[in-house]
Amino acid sequence: MAKEKTKTPQGEAMDSGSKIEAIKQLIFGENIEQYDSEFDTLKQEIQDRKKELEDYIDQVRNELMQSIDSMTTDINIRITDLEDALNDKTENVDKAKVNKDELGDLLIKLGEKLRS
Repeated sequence: MAKEKTKTPQGEAMDSGSKIEAIKQLIFGENIEQYDSEFDTLKQEIQDRKKELEDYIDQVRNELMQSIDSMTTDINIRITDLEDALNDKTENVDKAKVNKDELGDLLIKLGEKLRS
């Protein structure tokens, strides 16, 4: 009995499907093939545009990745140059800076020479 109940809805679905086809045929008549053809053409155009957009997105993505790589390289070079310049300035400051102990010793020696 359960099997009969499952067959009945399927049979009704087939009947309703054929009814829909009959209604569709009445409404659209001979033009249905033309509509189907136009829909197929539109679907193909949509697929073509989608493919073009995907290709364009890939192209832009590749260009962006190249630009990012180029920028990264440029930034790394600039950072290295700035580090080198900072190190040079630090060394120059250290060289120019007078040690207080050495300055004190020099002043004492200068004072002793003046006394003599």
